[in-house]
Amino acid sequence: MPVWGEDSMPVVHELVRHALPYTTKIEPVDDKAVTDGMAAASQLVSLQATRSVGPYALAGRIRADYERVQGALQSRGYYGGHVRISVEAGGGRTVDGRAPDLAGFLASVQPGEAVTIHLGAVLGEQFTVGRIIIVGEDGDGQGAAGKAADGKQEKADQPSVRQVLSLSEGERSSLGLKEGAPAVAEDVLAIQGRLLTYLQEEGYGLSDVQAPQAILHPERKQIDVQIRMKRGPKLVIGPMTLKGLERVKPDYVRRRMLLREGQLYQPSVLEQARLDLGSTGLFASVIQKNGDKVLPLPSQKPAPGGKKSAGKKMAEQPLPPGVEGALPIDFDFSEGKRHRLTGDVGYSTDLGGRAGVSWLHRNLLGRGEQLRVAAMATGLGGTAQQGLGYDGYVDFMKPDFLQRSQSLDLRIEAIRQLLYSYRQTAFLVQGRVERPLWKDFSGSVGMTLEQEHIRQFGRKAEYFIASVPIKLDYDGTHRSSPIEPATHGFRVSLGVTPSVSLEHKTSFFIPMNMQASTYFDLARLGLTRPGSSVIAMRVMIGSIQGASTWNLPPDQRLYAGGPGSIRGFRYQGVGPQYGTTKYAIGGTSMDAGTVEFRQRLPKNFGLAAFVDAGQVSGKSMPGHGRLRVGCGGGVRYFTPIGPVRVDVAMPINRPNRGDKWELYLGLGETF
Repeated sequence: MPVWGEDSMPVVHELVRHALPYTTKIEPVDDKAVTDGMAAASQLVSLQATRSVGPYALAGRIRADYERVQGALQSRGYYGGHVRISVEAGGGRTVDGRAPDLAGFLASVQPGEAVTIHLGAVLGEQFTVGRIIIVGEDGDGQGAAGKAADGKQEKADQPSVRQVLSLSEGERSSLGLKEGAPAVAEDVLAIQGRLLTYLQEEGYGLSDVQAPQAILHPERKQIDVQIRMKRGPKLVIGPMTLKGLERVKPDYVRRRMLLREGQLYQPSVLEQARLDLGSTGLFASVIQKNGDKVLPLPSQKPAPGGKKSAGKKMAEQPLPPGVEGALPIDFDFSEGKRHRLTGDVGYSTDLGGRAGVSWLHRNLLGRGEQLRVAAMATGLGGTAQQGLGYDGYVDFMKPDFLQRSQSLDLRIEAIRQLLYSYRQTAFLVQGRVERPLWKDFSGSVGMTLEQEHIRQFGRKAEYFIASVPIKLDYDGTHRSSPIEPATHGFRVSLGVTPSVSLEHKTSFFIPMNMQASTYFDLARLGLTRPGSSVIAMRVMIGSIQGASTWNLPPDQRLYAGGPGSIRGFRYQGVGPQYGTTKYAIGGTSMDAGTVEFRQRLPKNFGLAAFVDAGQVSGKSMPGHGRLRVGCGGGVRYFTPIGPVRVDVAMPINRPNRGDKWELYLGLGETF
């Protein structure tokens, strides 16, 4: 054993502790994926800037990288390739990474001397996939009662014998990999998930697929892939148990559920049912679990041991072919909070400020009914306002009204608006039924009764208006939630509202409107990341048939201006004006369009730039009137409840007594 002297100890200590900075250079190879894989696998790369070590530790890091980087080669099928590492120091001195004196070479590097580590590889020939062998156990595919192929009850300790299984055409296609394909590890490992998913979607709910095992054949530059698989019995959904329901009625959950007993067991269908129940807003969590035991079908005799069979509902309907048993399903619910108190604030220079509060009661009667009570003060300043107003309502919504996915909405509302165009005090009673129609389409029809008092240009009038609003919507943006800004697709809304004014010159009129918007993601051109740069466009058209402007109640006429139509002009500030004042008369036709560019920035910020244009006319056909154009921009801050929006807009051709600019603050994109 060597004996260290006092003079030698500090030298060794210094060699161990003295950090040796270095730079790693990746030598590119023909396969870019391998080059990227080498950089990702190498500790020399990942630790060079954060964890400097001494010469001996660095030598160990270099040698450890051989095995790490070799894995990157093999993951792409280059089993015959090898890794090359060399170390270069000042004066052109180099040494191989496997050299016995590597540590001594690194220890000889003087302070300030540059050290460069070159990391490369020789790929060789890429191996391909040979045979794909699926093996199972003796008795695979046995019945639900747990019997072996000979009909005798299988013992738990009976040794299993592997056998090569023949796959159906669908099972073979689900592998996603064919013989002769490059032996890329990612593709080989994906077989397990693909095959298991296919089996479970075919009803083999208890199937099991093990991770693939590669058998290397260097002589023929191939690997054979062996996978152990067990299908198990083909199953249908058995009795469903609902646990954790306290205030929500079980009959509502079962009627809402997208499952029925006797339906083929499919994980995707079960997950969709779970997500659908969660979307009601009634539950904090919904957990789906499989039952402990497979039940025999109603037509089968009970298995030994007194095992119960599936329920009577299943016996009354035809079952999918080849089914061997029924798997019970358990749902565990955790009900969410029933009450919610929220605030609503906003501001724009034309409509001024608004502030209000709303109270929501979920699950009022035990079947998902919602009661909302809201009160809001409006007209807190603003160039289009003459005083303080209010908006208060009580709203009752019943989901799954008469049939699934059809909702009933009833509302009682009181409104007071002191606009420059008119002053209104109104009381409304509304009812509406809404339901999905086809894919991406929904429709609604309702009834509205409105009693109002309006004063315009010094004249007072009472109106009692009955209307039947009919609406058809198409939304092809496929957003995950309504508050999420759209980045692609189309949205179209069509509305027709036959109406009759029963007081003050009784008249029948039909307001009609259409709004369409589309969104183009510049990522489709390869210019940006998905969702970061979007061009949004909108067009709006409105027309009223059956009555002239002055025969219509002022609040039923068409107006433009403000954040909902043409920014840069105050609310109702576009269209015919009363004499030389800034009071808007309104019209019987309106058209407007918008082009907006939206750019996401880091840290949840974003920018927007837009141009709006439109016109209002006393003629019944759109396309007439004085065209007004506004432009501007704004900032966005994206939150979990939608983007907070701040926009500033200016008119290009300002009307008489029009505002010079407008400021808008709100939640969510304008369209």
